[in-house]
Amino acid sequence: MNTQPGKAKTLFSDVSSELASRRTGMAFQRTRLAADRTLMAVIRTSLSLISFGFTIHKVFEGLKESGAIIHAASGRNFGVSLVLLGVVMLVIGIGYHAWFMLALRRQRTGMAGDRLVHAESPFPPSMTLITAVLLLVLGVVAMASMVLHTGPFE
Repeated sequence: MNTQPGKAKTLFSDVSSELASRRTGMAFQRTRLAADRTLMAVIRTSLSLISFGFTIHKVFEGLKESGAIIHAASGRNFGVSLVLLGVVMLVIGIGYHAWFMLALRRQRTGMAGDRLVHAESPFPPSMTLITAVLLLVLGVVAMASMVLHTGPFE
């Protein structure tokens, strides 16, 4: 039988607080991963738009060069529009992701300073964000190649 009921209650609340703090830390990691998944969805959609637009542009260029059609401007313009839409969507997605991750990092740092959450696990830069930036560069190069008729894709 416990002769000190107050001491057992304190021990239980310490363990409970520790578990809650660790759960909150894991919730930050889950939120971070959810933000990465959202950015991956933006990347997939942008990649589809960029590649489809570039393909349409190249098909109409090829048809014009072969003499099958005389006026290919509308097809080329549609292709450029799709690439532009993919690039703009990617810029907005990258901006939102960066803003959200900075806010999440600030919140986590504040809670760690108040000792409400364990911040033992790293909070590294997102590989998804790096991939999105590389795709953005590729999309801009593809669009420049399509509009200026120069570059690596001509």
